Amino acid sequence: MGVAFGGVSPEHEVSVISSLQAAAALDRDRYRPVPLYIAKDGAWYTGAHLLDPDTFTDLDAAIEAAMPVVLDPRSYRTLRLRTDPGGGWFGPSPSIIELDVVLPGLHGGDGENGGLQGLLELFNVPYTGSGVLGSAVGMDKVQAKRLCQQQNIPVVDYLAFQESDWGYHEDTWLDRIVDTLGLPVVVKPARLGSSIGIAFAADRAALDAAIEEALRYDDKVLVEQAVQPLREINCSVLGSPQAAEASVLEEPVRTEDEALLTYAEKYMRGDAGPGKEGGPSGGAKQGGGSEGMASLDRQIPADLPPDQAQHIQDLAVRTFQSLDCSGVARIDFLLNGDTGAVFFNEINTIPGSFSFYLWEPSGVPFDELLDRMITLALDRHREKNGRVRSYDVNLLSERSLQGVKGQKQ
Repeated sequence: MGVAFGGVSPEHEVSVISSLQAAAALDRDRYRPVPLYIAKDGAWYTGAHLLDPDTFTDLDAAIEAAMPVVLDPRSYRTLRLRTDPGGGWFGPSPSIIELDVVLPGLHGGDGENGGLQGLLELFNVPYTGSGVLGSAVGMDKVQAKRLCQQQNIPVVDYLAFQESDWGYHEDTWLDRIVDTLGLPVVVKPARLGSSIGIAFAADRAALDAAIEEALRYDDKVLVEQAVQPLREINCSVLGSPQAAEASVLEEPVRTEDEALLTYAEKYMRGDAGPGKEGGPSGGAKQGGGSEGMASLDRQIPADLPPDQAQHIQDLAVRTFQSLDCSGVARIDFLLNGDTGAVFFNEINTIPGSFSFYLWEPSGVPFDELLDRMITLALDRHREKNGRVRSYDVNLLSERSLQGVKGQKQ
């Protein structure tokens, strides 16, 4: 099976961490992971060394030692890749790699927004996680909120606009935001994760600067009314649009001087890596930056009354199913610490570390979590291929073409 990671995205390194964690946790008696590394320039590579986290301490050397691969379009129901060993006429011959299922581990960009999923659908290859629709909607925070509103899933008040709306109308938008939402607000790129480009703005000048920063990453910006006092509660969901279950809840711990959970807090604490002490084999321990989301200081389970925890878990499952998601996802909620009001914040259809640290306390170890994700992918693929996918009529036959010509005016 293929493990796809990297990608052209600001979340490239986060993807590497999550995917190598997953590859290390796969049951080798059942699966043989083949790395499919997408470099920052979009080129595809493979090579056994790409499953070793130490390889990526020197990215240039890792790519130099890797084997370039290209997509072979002459396949169906497998992702067929052809190696490009180089060496000209007298060099080694290309080899063929066929992947019967793909585990996408990309964060952000075309790897999480439905782009890669669409490619795999085109080649009729089973893959883990959400399909094209769920992936696309999940990546767009604005569209996800709109769909949640239609399903009576609470969201905070917000405004969204494109870069073309903002340009030369900055003061108009600043006035509208302050008048509609008040201050403080939270500013986000609409289609990015890992807290990249997100800022808390308590005054007009900070709001202006935050919007300009967000526009560096995306041409659509989301501005939300800030929840204060804020508690962030996350829940992972595993399943399909037809049947899904919720994990235990977590509450990430922010430093006292941070209004929001930052990229550094999520991914840059400690130095333990996948398979090392504090890595995925050790459960939801605190520690290494190479652990990805598993390194974050958090309280598991979150300190909430049982009825409130159950309410959030129910909201998480409703959100997962309303957005047509599959596999495993993490839904993040905002909780007002005074009123207890809960709001949907965002969904991560390929969550950092695949949320294994939320499933192990729920009684599902990482290898079983991955196995269930793969089983869901194969079941969805089998169901899709059990339906009529072509119509045995040739409209280009001579007789049919005569009928088509006769309809012309």
